[in-house]
Amino acid sequence: TPVKFGISFTATLFNQAGALVHVYTDGSVQVNHGGTEMGQGLHTKVAQIVADELGVPFERVLVTASDTSKVPNASATAASSGTDLNGRAAQFAARTVRDNLAAFVCGLDGCGAGSIQFVGGKVISPRRERDWADVVKEAYANRIQLWSDGFYRTPKIHYDKATLTGRPFYYFAYGAACTEVAIDTLTGENRVVAVDILHDVGRSLNPAIDIGQIEGGFVQGMGWLTTEQLVWNDKGHLATHAPSTYKIPATGDIPEHLRVALWHEPNREDNVGGSKAVGEPPFMLAISVYEALRNAVAAGRGGAADAPVQLVAPATAENVLRALGRLAD
Repeated sequence: TPVKFGISFTATLFNQAGALVHVYTDGSVQVNHGGTEMGQGLHTKVAQIVADELGVPFERVLVTASDTSKVPNASATAASSGTDLNGRAAQFAARTVRDNLAAFVCGLDGCGAGSIQFVGGKVISPRRERDWADVVKEAYANRIQLWSDGFYRTPKIHYDKATLTGRPFYYFAYGAACTEVAIDTLTGENRVVAVDILHDVGRSLNPAIDIGQIEGGFVQGMGWLTTEQLVWNDKGHLATHAPSTYKIPATGDIPEHLRVALWHEPNREDNVGGSKAVGEPPFMLAISVYEALRNAVAAGRGGAADAPVQLVAPATAENVLRALGRLAD
């Protein structure tokens, strides 16, 4: 099954972000932005973006806890847009500091600011090479601003919910998944045997994080469509309310063959680093699990193979048996 996933908040006003970048006289860098780190690697990517912009080692950059007293009016970290918005805002803030330092160095060396390079912890002009920390100290002594804010608003998007017209998404992320499953026609039990995924992440900022997001999103979607059944009792109370009663995928449910490949073509839109969002789109690739189960049910019904398959999601053992026609309601 394929996926085409639009990236941006459809409520246009949320497509904005702010960030602060502070450079200290020892050459260390502190970043604060409006995104929330929840294990998805957002802080890591933002730190990478700032480090690349300033040409300093990743270890010199510290991302501090998100706080509305520092960056106000932050949008939710949602719609897979955390890096797109906050990473770009942090990049703009870092770029301002870098431009301040470039202008300072070009004044010292009598060259154009565009000829100054920031690479590998060095500041390089046509005349000489300096350590980043030395440049920062000298700039401070000459009263050069070493901090800045950055603001980003996603361009080109607009949407009218009343007329359903406009461009709600800045770009699309694409992917495809091929899933092989097996079912037990006597019990309805099933398992995912193999999964191959090709996913479009643009020019990946961090392939390890992106592959982890794809794997995790797919497995979450697999659970959604196979085991995560909501059950209410006769009083209307949710019975599947905790890990003891609600079945989510565990390590034993992960297919032995789970291969992810990244489609590396850069984003055609001017997104940070040529990247694309990679949080939610892979979740939808798990529809391939459900469709494979439907195909398996059709193959297992023998003479009833021509009749439509009525497989209710999630495809629990009971629902697979019902689809096979071997369990009465």
